[in-house]
Amino acid sequence: MLAFFKTEPEVHPMLAFLHLVDKISTKVGHLFAWTIVLLTGIIVFEVFTRYALNSPNPWVFDASYILYGILFMMAGAYTLATNGHVRGDILYGFLEPRTQAILDLILYFIFFFPGIIALTYAGYTFADEAWAIKEMSSITADGPPIYPFKAFIPLAAVFLLLQGVVEVIRCVMCIKDGVWPKREDDVQEVDVEKLKASLGKN
Repeated sequence: MLAFFKTEPEVHPMLAFLHLVDKISTKVGHLFAWTIVLLTGIIVFEVFTRYALNSPNPWVFDASYILYGILFMMAGAYTLATNGHVRGDILYGFLEPRTQAILDLILYFIFFFPGIIALTYAGYTFADEAWAIKEMSSITADGPPIYPFKAFIPLAAVFLLLQGVVEVIRCVMCIKDGVWPKREDDVQEVDVEKLKASLGKN
């Protein structure tokens, strides 16, 4: 009976904000992951029509790189949210959490934010110009319109920027507390404890 009235433990407001942004990035990543299915279907269709029917479709090339570009861009924030970007885990994993956070914080401000801010600005400019002239693909004759897809450049950059702010907050919290705040869905590319054990380090 008492279990029925049991309330969820309170979550720190800042941690709740981190998890909210993580969820948004994750949902966006999951949504655009379906472009893989569409991309696969288009490629299979092209292979069949090209080699079985001897009737290639020039638009497939445009569609394939557009879909792959959208997938690559829109998965960026999701990958950052799940801590899935490539890093030198063999070295990084042996550092103390506070040292990791300090290193991450420095690198975010030196490399991440300048790059993403530039991407946001340039992406908006590209998209604005493309929409103004209703840009069409010039890769193939009678190429499809590409101006709607260029809007994904600044959109992806905004999601990355938001997730980057969350990661900086995580760094600050880790520097303060000495431990990394828990993620909604922890992802670890390398099992550091097993790695240490295999190298004979306790």
